Amino acid sequence: MQNSMTDQQLQQIFRSFNKFMLMLWRLGLARTFTIWPAVSGNILVLTHTGRSTGLKRKTPVNFAQVDGELYCTAGFGRNSDWYRNMMANPNVEVWLPDGSWMEGTVEDVSDSPRRIELMRAVIIGSGFAAYLFGLNPHKYSDLELDQATAIYRILHIRRGQARTGPGGPGDLAWVWPVATLLLLPLVCRRRCRK
Repeated sequence: MQNSMTDQQLQQIFRSFNKFMLMLWRLGLARTFTIWPAVSGNILVLTHTGRSTGLKRKTPVNFAQVDGELYCTAGFGRNSDWYRNMMANPNVEVWLPDGSWMEGTVEDVSDSPRRIELMRAVIIGSGFAAYLFGLNPHKYSDLELDQATAIYRILHIRRGQARTGPGGPGDLAWVWPVATLLLLPLVCRRRCRK
């Protein structure tokens, strides 16, 4: 399937969009953004370690829950930096849209006999992003989906210990009450003048 956009153009779009998504998670707005997953997609954030820098990196990815397990795809295949980071160090933190977060490990299950089933679930769970890639998971046969996603990698995220506290999703949610306290006097002054 030939896309009208090049992979490089799509990667640039997703880099910019990922910064926006990460900020939503940090502001505590993940649940609000994903209220209509058929459009926005099911999105979680993976915190992983850079393979050469050792620095923590955060990457929003589309996911699906199949039989209680979490799966995501690397749409640009083995060339995705975040994929290579996780193959070098599979230990991750997972930020879910409901505000919870946990430790986990990632494993590439692209050779699984369930590949097409898992791929279809994640692609459906990606909302508008599937259509940006020229994919329609509701209409593709198994063979068409397999061919269109040949370079994609499927990752299984094994959940570890659930965690809460600072550093997870919503770490910047304090902005909302502060902004309200700062803006409330301005709004009141304007109303009082009328």
